[in-house]
Amino acid sequence: MRNTAPKRAAAALNAVAADGDATERIAAALERIADALAPRPKAPDWSASIAFRWRVRAGVGQLEPVQHLAEIDLADLLNIDQARDLVVANTRQFVAGRPANNVLLTGARGTGKSSLVRACLHAYARQGLRLIEVDKSDLHNLGDIIELVQGHPERFIIFSDDLSFEEGESSYKALKSALDGSIAAASDNVLIYATSNRRHLMPEHMRENLAATHDEDGELHPAETTEEKISLSERFGLWVNFYGFSQDEYLAICARWVEQLGQRFEEAAQTAALQWARERGARSGRVALQFARDWAGRQAVRPGAKSKNGSGRGSSGQNGSKPLPDKRKAISKSAKPMR
Repeated sequence: MRNTAPKRAAAALNAVAADGDATERIAAALERIADALAPRPKAPDWSASIAFRWRVRAGVGQLEPVQHLAEIDLADLLNIDQARDLVVANTRQFVAGRPANNVLLTGARGTGKSSLVRACLHAYARQGLRLIEVDKSDLHNLGDIIELVQGHPERFIIFSDDLSFEEGESSYKALKSALDGSIAAASDNVLIYATSNRRHLMPEHMRENLAATHDEDGELHPAETTEEKISLSERFGLWVNFYGFSQDEYLAICARWVEQLGQRFEEAAQTAALQWARERGARSGRVALQFARDWAGRQAVRPGAKSKNGSGRGSSGQNGSKPLPDKRKAISKSAKPMR
């Protein structure tokens, strides 16, 4: 007897291929099976740190404790009083178990957006505040992250820095759902804080104002496209804007940094600081810190030059972090880098 099994199998495959609905059902079933078999992320040791990063390794997501945190105090953030007061008040409400909003911090680069979030973490860590940093590429894992922290007594800020989306990216939809729109109730111990240089997080083009064309490629409802872009930022309950610094504000930050790094901020340093800002096209806390490092470093290598602490080095760590614990009492508070 002839073996007709190969022909019957081929005929069955052709029938499935011809039946689009069957193909979709099979694909959906395989996706559900893969999801069920995928390893679930495990909760970390919450006592290991006050800050965690979400990392995906070998296809498995996990929260990794941040062992070395750059410390920064709220009092060290200069010239952003209004923004600082808004974010601190919202964070204080959250830590106290009162209603609070998700926060979007937008505005000029290098003016203290992410530094303010980190400062809030240090200010309220003893009251149970924790921070989880999530990259934009991992936003589709927000559901898994929220499941990990639900039911814990700590209060968690999920933080995404320098957030923006380009045309064609779909990860913003996961963020929209997590902010407001999921069928599941929002966890009362989780808020989302994000920083961005874009107020609406997505690019906006002049051609969108001309989208109501009459050719075959014209958008029938251009207003709905605009609504789709704006709806993401509107799901943040609190918008906090940051603005560039004036010349006097910039120089004040430079002075604090230069003095903390063991040098005097005299006329020559002021002139150099202004030239430094002009070359970079911005006056910001970040630019001030970069200038201070360059100036103090060049002054310290001169013959016989010493810093105030006698070591020839500044007293501040990298990225505005404070020195090691055994030196902290000898260092006066000063301005920190603003991002």
